[in-house]
Amino acid sequence: MQYLKQPIPTPDEVTREVCDTVSQIISEVEREGSTAVRRHSLRLDGWDPPSFRVSQDQIQRANDEMEPVVEESARFLIDQVTNFATLQRETLVDFEAETLPGVFLGQRHIPVGSAGAYSPGGRYPLIASAVMTVATAKVAGVQRVISAAPPRDERGMHGPQLWAMAECGADEIFCVGGVQALAGMAFGLEDSEPVDMIVGPGNAYVAEAKRQLFGRVGIDLLAGPTEIMVIADETADPAIVACDLLGQAEHGPTSPAILATTDEALGMATIKEVDRWLERWPTADVAGAAWRDFGTIMLCEDDAELVRVADEIAPEHLEIQTRDPEWFVDRLSNYGSLFIGTHATVAYSDKAIGTNHTLPTRGAARYTGGLWVGKFLKTVTTQRCGPAGSLVVAEPAAVVADAELMAGHAISARLRLNPEYFPDVLDVFDE
Repeated sequence: MQYLKQPIPTPDEVTREVCDTVSQIISEVEREGSTAVRRHSLRLDGWDPPSFRVSQDQIQRANDEMEPVVEESARFLIDQVTNFATLQRETLVDFEAETLPGVFLGQRHIPVGSAGAYSPGGRYPLIASAVMTVATAKVAGVQRVISAAPPRDERGMHGPQLWAMAECGADEIFCVGGVQALAGMAFGLEDSEPVDMIVGPGNAYVAEAKRQLFGRVGIDLLAGPTEIMVIADETADPAIVACDLLGQAEHGPTSPAILATTDEALGMATIKEVDRWLERWPTADVAGAAWRDFGTIMLCEDDAELVRVADEIAPEHLEIQTRDPEWFVDRLSNYGSLFIGTHATVAYSDKAIGTNHTLPTRGAARYTGGLWVGKFLKTVTTQRCGPAGSLVVAEPAAVVADAELMAGHAISARLRLNPEYFPDVLDVFDE
């Protein structure tokens, strides 16, 4: 493998300044509650409303101001996300089975009691993120979903973003951003009770806040700058490849955009197409910076090396634009979400098609998938055992406990075999 375009060394986003700043805000919110939330909201966002809780009047105003064409497409997005999450939920089956005579083992999927769904609102107020987090939680059966996003202007949250939260069924909505929002949801914001888990994307400070709050609450995953990787051969269209790379690069100036190809001519043509697109690209200030510093084009020897390189990188989004996409589908293992064929662009997943766009980055796809309905469910186990079951299980359990020197466990097991001779059970350990 050789580089036709190589990125600069990737800096660690989680600097000491980020860690310390996040730690201070979380600590102050834990001690002072909403007072600290308000102080940091005013300092960071210039936002100091009478209440951070969004009122029904504000929700109604957002509803009234929705442009019909935006509302129609947003409803389409909600329907697709809800439908796909429902299909996922149907694959998670509760069961109980007799695994030994008199022994019944089972599993149940229980929703978390409450969740905080954060949606970014800095450079881009993400309507889709509100849908991905709130709608999916509701399909999972979460009883109380709190949604939060930062203010957009002096009126508060971006109207379509607020509309999406309410339309998806958020039970409580707060206009507050960043670390103070996550800490507020974790410890309780105004008169709202703390949540059990926090989900949603965000910048480096939001990701670090989730990391530091994990344990106090559950989280979906830790995510850094969004990523795209395209696998392509000589059959790919360099203009489409370049467009998809820039489409994701517009998320931020540190977003990696990677092409791995077996065709040098395609790689060089893609570089030219990127430059051509950037001449009139609407978000060239951001996408161009990301491409300049983090854009990568790799020339691989063959398809097998394409697979190896992709699995090593484990990208968030992985597009396959090749003659035989299914060959790669059968062999690839590490990705957040896979886009098969020229027409399967990441933009569809981000904005309309129904799969969740909250996905692992920075190689985390090696060990986790993205946000899905199962993240809001606790898979718990049950055991049902009668006298017949004890006859089968008690002695093996006791012998293993003996070998581990855990005498109390062994007593608990053997007592089930003959509860009338409790002293005899203890005599075993006196010998």
